[in-house]
Amino acid sequence: MALSRIATVLGGLLISKGGRRFAGRHAGKLALATLAWELYQQHRNKAVPTGPQATTAPPPPRPQSRTRWSGRRV
Repeated sequence: MALSRIATVLGGLLISKGGRRFAGRHAGKLALATLAWELYQQHRNKAVPTGPQATTAPPPPRPQSRTRWSGRRV
């Protein structure tokens, strides 16, 4: 797997003193952002079926959206 863009940016941050300070201050946010990006990439890559499942029946149609019930009885 190729090196992700986020890993490249984080590596660049860790080179300078100010970047290390920034990365230390925001480590949790950077970790969450990295995880979210990886999950998004997995989801996006999984969206296109390939292999034997791609030739099976199409997925069931989505149910009709319901209008919101206001509580009033007619």
